Amino acid sequence: MSAPVAPDLEFAGIDRGDDARIVCDGLIKIYKVAELEVVALQGLDLDVASGELIAIVGASGSGKSTLLNILGGLDVPSAGMARVGPYDLLGMGHQDRTRYRREMIGFVWQQTARNLLPYLTARANVELPMALAGVGRKQRHDKSSELLDLVGLADRADHRPHELSGGEQQRVAIAVALANDPHVLLADEPTGELDTATSEQVFEVIRDANHRLGVTAIVLTHDPLVSEQVDRTVQIRDGRTSTETLRRTEFTATGEHRIIAEEYAVLDRVGRLQLPREYVEELELQRRVRLELEPDHIGVWPDQIDRAEDRA
Repeated sequence: MSAPVAPDLEFAGIDRGDDARIVCDGLIKIYKVAELEVVALQGLDLDVASGELIAIVGASGSGKSTLLNILGGLDVPSAGMARVGPYDLLGMGHQDRTRYRREMIGFVWQQTARNLLPYLTARANVELPMALAGVGRKQRHDKSSELLDLVGLADRADHRPHELSGGEQQRVAIAVALANDPHVLLADEPTGELDTATSEQVFEVIRDANHRLGVTAIVLTHDPLVSEQVDRTVQIRDGRTSTETLRRTEFTATGEHRIIAEEYAVLDRVGRLQLPREYVEELELQRRVRLELEPDHIGVWPDQIDRAEDRA
């Protein structure tokens, strides 16, 4: 199985169709640590449209890093379904997995030292993935120039990482991640080591790449300023998607625009959902709840028997 070859770089918005659509259905990942089994993903569902830019948030241990490693071809699911474009991430062999990482995925890591080779210039770092893929010298030079211009660092092409600021290093890292025309860009806390102003610059580069190149982008972040700048934020809790926050722009009566953000609980394929933790605590919900179907909503009430037993 091989992925479609991405077209040459053109800053006009590339229509990739379903080549970069991400679909996870009942995704499970179990790690064995000594004699214990740790369930990192517990039936996670996720659907990301081709060309979409989303943020994924969650506390440490929620499963978001495991999800990123699976989508990046660095780890293998235990069960369920995960597809990225034409690739079945559960059924791929070693050779297909290597091809998948090379042709479909671009990575940007939080640690700047993990993204760049310290003894290479910015241009040489960007050209390295293309050289490994057998791209000719002139094409590598032209492409690296375009990408460094895209990230606003055309004038820093001949500088090595130690001569660049942290934000500049991350912008070069984005250019490196885009060098082989990936269909999906995965960014793991790309602004985690940066100040607010620099974080905004780095995220603007990711958003620009998403818009101009049509690359599907998933950003794992703890930074609320980043998560608030995408149309959709997915929260993972206890190994499953729990809520999604959707944002839209609407105009007021005076002609000004404002951002409306609405949070939704995520209903999985079999009808399960996770209630927001603050709701559970406020209503003291425990083992079970009482449901009642109304014409336009479902009512949820605490189990009075549980409460009576607790009081006794």
